[in-house]
Amino acid sequence: MSASALTALAAALAVVTAASATTPPAPATVAARVETPAVYDDEAGGNANADDPAVWVDPTRPGRSIVIGTLKEAGLDVYGLDGRRLQHIAAPQAPGEDAAPGRFNNVDIVYGFELAGRKTDLALVSDRGRDRVRAYAIDPVAVAAGRPPLRDVTAADVAPVFAGSESEVDEQHTAYGLAAYSDDDDAYVVVSRREETSLRLLELEDRGGRVGYRTEDTLDLPASFTLPDGTSWRPCADPGERPQVEGMAVDQEEHVLYAAQEAVGLWRVELDDAEFEKPELLDRVREYGTPWTYDTAEEECVLDTAHDPGFGGEHLSADAEGVTVYHAGDGAGYVLASSQGDNTFAAYERQGRNAYLGSFAVGDGAATDGVQHSDGSTVVNVPLGRSFPQGILITHDGEAAPADGDRESTNFKFTPWESVARAFPRPLRIDTESFDPRDAD
Repeated sequence: MSASALTALAAALAVVTAASATTPPAPATVAARVETPAVYDDEAGGNANADDPAVWVDPTRPGRSIVIGTLKEAGLDVYGLDGRRLQHIAAPQAPGEDAAPGRFNNVDIVYGFELAGRKTDLALVSDRGRDRVRAYAIDPVAVAAGRPPLRDVTAADVAPVFAGSESEVDEQHTAYGLAAYSDDDDAYVVVSRREETSLRLLELEDRGGRVGYRTEDTLDLPASFTLPDGTSWRPCADPGERPQVEGMAVDQEEHVLYAAQEAVGLWRVELDDAEFEKPELLDRVREYGTPWTYDTAEEECVLDTAHDPGFGGEHLSADAEGVTVYHAGDGAGYVLASSQGDNTFAAYERQGRNAYLGSFAVGDGAATDGVQHSDGSTVVNVPLGRSFPQGILITHDGEAAPADGDRESTNFKFTPWESVARAFPRPLRIDTESFDPRDAD
């Protein structure tokens, strides 16, 4: 080959290399295998709006495990792994004419909490409407018998998580996101506050055979940020609101909280001796640092993308939402976060500096439609019977299809973990044995 040809080839390779270095690979696409019945956020549908799922793993027959999903004002639904509804629990009614009713936002599981002298598995729910954490005991015998498995065991005297009075509850700066974890014989929940930056760490306690809680620590994430050019920026928000957190998950072995501040990015916060350590912003949304104005007529923020200074991240589009942790052996595994703005999910390493590994979307498949505008998600590594022998990823779908006219419909999608793992150019790990959610402490 001539010198000129070699020069031309080198130049071409340089262009290709530069392009590949600056252009991230397209997100992989996977398909869900099962979906739950669509629910509708209107009067005829009971104002049901699916949001966040959790999986309870059956101790003797994992294929009989159940999925618990929040429906906001409509309460909770419980599903089998085939997506069939097994139980419905209504949210609490308003305590007075001018008070807000219960509204269930997020849910998580704690295994083996000692309640009335017995090890009891609990589903813990953030009640945004009444600013409480609600606790539901999960009965394995009822699951086996096909009876409704959840029973309310919330102590009658639980106080608001954030509000100082019942009248302040009705202002609705209340409990929002929720993530639970255990530490030896103690159980905790982290709760975020709606339209605020606060996180509160609560320890569960047995109050005469019912579940109560007490505050252990509080953390306020930033509401404004100093950009690399020295200017100050605060995220886009309605008047009187601050950048809130909803999606959260705790690494059950390392006791690290991952919290998605919707208009900011994904935070990492270590939990040590029932205290929050210093938060670290491990990834930013693409819109981070973009100037904005508030359109009072439309009552919405308007981003000035033409003057985006380029300080945002590359992997999350606001809102950053549902977060979940896939546990594998020797500290390996993944942190998954919903990039709601572009209908994808970003995957990060669980260990080290949480390096970004790639993104994926849940698209249309033979059995279900795809996932859009996803809020909550949860992942389980252990085998769950014949349908999900290598684990499961469950995601909220904010736009369930087929649509019923103009009705707003939502549901949950169940995707085999191996479908996600094998969709990456360098496949993610499938580890069904190194971690058992029932044994985590």
